[in-house]
Amino acid sequence: MALAVGIDLGTTFSCIAYLEGSKPQIIPNFEGSPTTPSVVTFASSGEILIGNPALRQAISNPEHTIYAIKRLIGRKYNSIEVSEAKQKMPYELTEAPNGDVMVRVNSKVISPQEISAMILSYLKECAESYFGKSITDVIITVPAHFDDAQRQATKDAAIVAGLNVLRVINEPTAASLAHKLINKRDASIAVYDIGGGTFDITLLETNEGVFNVLATNGNSYLGGEDFDNRILDWLVKEFKKEYKIDLSQDKFALQRIKEASEKAKRELSFALESEINLPFIHSEPSGSKHIKKLLTREKLEELTGDLVEETIPYVKQALHDSKLKPEDVEEIVLVGGQTRMPMIRKVITEFFKKEPIQDVNPDEIVAAGAAIQSGILVGGLKDIVLLDVCPLSLGIETEHDKFVKIIERNSTIPIKKTRSFTTVERNQTRVRIHVLQGERELASENKSLGMFELVGIEPAPAGFPQIDVTFEIDANGIAKASARDKHTGREQKIEVITASGLSKEEINRIIKDAQKYAAQDSQRINIHHIQDEIERLIFTLENYYYKDEESLPPENKKNIKKLLARKDTILQSEELDKLENARKEVIEYINLIKQSIHPSDTKEVIEENNND
Repeated sequence: MALAVGIDLGTTFSCIAYLEGSKPQIIPNFEGSPTTPSVVTFASSGEILIGNPALRQAISNPEHTIYAIKRLIGRKYNSIEVSEAKQKMPYELTEAPNGDVMVRVNSKVISPQEISAMILSYLKECAESYFGKSITDVIITVPAHFDDAQRQATKDAAIVAGLNVLRVINEPTAASLAHKLINKRDASIAVYDIGGGTFDITLLETNEGVFNVLATNGNSYLGGEDFDNRILDWLVKEFKKEYKIDLSQDKFALQRIKEASEKAKRELSFALESEINLPFIHSEPSGSKHIKKLLTREKLEELTGDLVEETIPYVKQALHDSKLKPEDVEEIVLVGGQTRMPMIRKVITEFFKKEPIQDVNPDEIVAAGAAIQSGILVGGLKDIVLLDVCPLSLGIETEHDKFVKIIERNSTIPIKKTRSFTTVERNQTRVRIHVLQGERELASENKSLGMFELVGIEPAPAGFPQIDVTFEIDANGIAKASARDKHTGREQKIEVITASGLSKEEINRIIKDAQKYAAQDSQRINIHHIQDEIERLIFTLENYYYKDEESLPPENKKNIKKLLARKDTILQSEELDKLENARKEVIEYINLIKQSIHPSDTKEVIEENNND
């Protein structure tokens, strides 16, 4: 059996594992630790330090020590997340020509992918030293709500590191694989994953080796870093209150405070208080100033309680999408170092009315799950099937800005679906296929993924050609959209990615907006339908009128002429009541003409228009 490894490239710590028999094993780094700090330092000597040696340089060389790079990978420089990072990171960020965020180090510009590749290369070297042979094949994990740019950037980092990515899988899904090996029974599982930089909630069911992901939700910019920053901000504020000195622009002081904040947060997972002591944090002619503060667990919960509560709406949405209730969830798996915080465990216990599983290591379980997935792919494990989901609906734009879904969100992948469409104009020889992702009924309110044209359609009346549009999503989340004219056999296709290109907040907003504006969108689409119907009825009325104008009674002739004179005003109206009244008026005049000139056809016309 070929050897493949699983890597959890984390915001704060990274971990690498392999499958020995049917059990995942963690590969220690060169210092013998199971996890490696996701930190890189560019020393003045030109040496590049990775892991613990880099972490030890964070205070003395903050501007050239890069941490939390996962929060920047695949991001645009002008994004909200990068704007927030620029205020907190001691190192300099800059913009690439294509708009991506970059890191400036020693007058050199480096991408987050390159920095991530350095961490991955280090883990690769650790594995090669451990096994005494070359390692290339890897399963790499990403947060469940990483968008396409972030997923692709992570894959690029692995390629730069000399790794062959067999599969990218979601971190909560990987964690559930590892949990299943510990707890053999089938169950409905909630994986609550809050690491250094991201939060995910995934609901799945296991049944005789089949892992069926039911729903996923989360926020790709909410994690342990935010908890650290709350403590940092509190200390800076308290220092300013006491000494009237603002440390927020002092990068060296901020790095010391940042490190002390994280250390205190970790201590408070096991103790009720932690002393933060930072001597000589600031010097001036009047003397040196120090920080000496006692941070209690109660104070930490006051500073960060809203961050914990912020995760609950995502949990509720995932439950709603999965059609489960909190009491239906049999097991809760906590993933990520931040879940060691007692307040998080308390909130989750109160929400689900049951205790989370305590028999997993939240720092190692994701890498262990990735190792299990490697065993599935290379043939070591044959009794496990992993079924994941797409996070948002996929479809196309049709007439009047309507979004028609072809694959619904949280559909199990891989999946393939086809839906038939037709032309809207006579003798139309081409159609534009606009591929979209989102939940709104109006196409313009959803995310555009791509556009292509199907040409060479045989000229025919509107509504006659049959065009089959097919979406196919593979296990990696890569989607292919194709359109085929059934009559001519002509086909065109495009490859897009199911990820939305949006942040977690934006994805959540899309879903909420779809629910909020569902009635409004539906009404606007209904208005378009009525406008179309009135246009066809007026066309029929005009034919009757101009054909039999001389035979009409003067009063009818006058009223119909007035109605036809204001047809443009009628068709431009978007008031449902006015459109309904106009529709009835046009039908009334059509029937009036039929009764006056063609009485034998009256019943047929009334029925025809009622069917419309």
